[in-house]
Amino acid sequence: MRPRDRRLAKTINDRLLSFDQNETPLRGIQNPQVRSVLIEQILESVHRVNFVSQIRQRQISNRRADPSNELFDPLKAAILQERRGNIDEAFWLVFLFVHFGRNPKGRWRYAREVYGRLGQGGRWDWASVSRNPAAFRVWLDANQRNLRRPGVPGGFGNHRKYQSLSAYSHTGTGAAVQSYVEWVNPPRTHTQLMNSVCAQAGNDPQRAFDNLYRSMKAVTSFGRMARFDYLTMIGKLQLAPIEPGFAYLQDSTGPLDGARLLIGRRSRLSARSLETILVDLNRRLNVGMQVIEDALCNWQKSPRRFVRFRG
Repeated sequence: MRPRDRRLAKTINDRLLSFDQNETPLRGIQNPQVRSVLIEQILESVHRVNFVSQIRQRQISNRRADPSNELFDPLKAAILQERRGNIDEAFWLVFLFVHFGRNPKGRWRYAREVYGRLGQGGRWDWASVSRNPAAFRVWLDANQRNLRRPGVPGGFGNHRKYQSLSAYSHTGTGAAVQSYVEWVNPPRTHTQLMNSVCAQAGNDPQRAFDNLYRSMKAVTSFGRMARFDYLTMIGKLQLAPIEPGFAYLQDSTGPLDGARLLIGRRSRLSARSLETILVDLNRRLNVGMQVIEDALCNWQKSPRRFVRFRG
């Protein structure tokens, strides 16, 4: 562990113990080994959140934004597009980043091949999709077999493994894209959408995040995790001044299980009550609600032995 991490680990340990003694008992981390694993997961989550800020400062090859190149990465492509002033395209690439996810074997193939129209000419960029989402669905329907071709690693990411490529089912990719376009509501731009919501929230980053989170229920297949991931990434990329003020435990699985484990396995507190405790805990730890949400989710999978999890 790096010296900086050791210092942060000690600070987190001291603040967890103080919170346990003076505010809310944290029965799930009375065992020093279990508490140590939680602290390691918090540090891992801090690094994961900070990584986005780090890559924003780096040189990024143009190949990362080229869907004809296997080095294509929708997140890095979004950063490149933001640098070029193509803000709508940056938002759209974040949507593709979240919707398809990174498959353990096929990596970004689904996002790359859909965005690049399977090399058939042109791209399904924001301008094309937002102008005619019906045409996108026709193309997707005609090319599903090619996208799912056997013998080539592909598929959705682990967090999206139950998602469908279907162009016309009620919950498939076609419906997700159509509803996302309707949510943005062109000719309104993404920036205009964000500015409007932020203004209505009194420019409070957490209230704006919450309002956007709730409004994104309109986006098909974007449940609790996808909305949280999309909006936190928008904030980390500084595409909009938003940040989560809650862990959004309602309808979650891993984060809610982690919160219950933290308070004590026999806890019957509601998700809302646990949410309040986590907000208070973050005031003490000062690591951000995304870090707490992510760390609890991963910690509850293996509370006695640190395991590095990837989404």
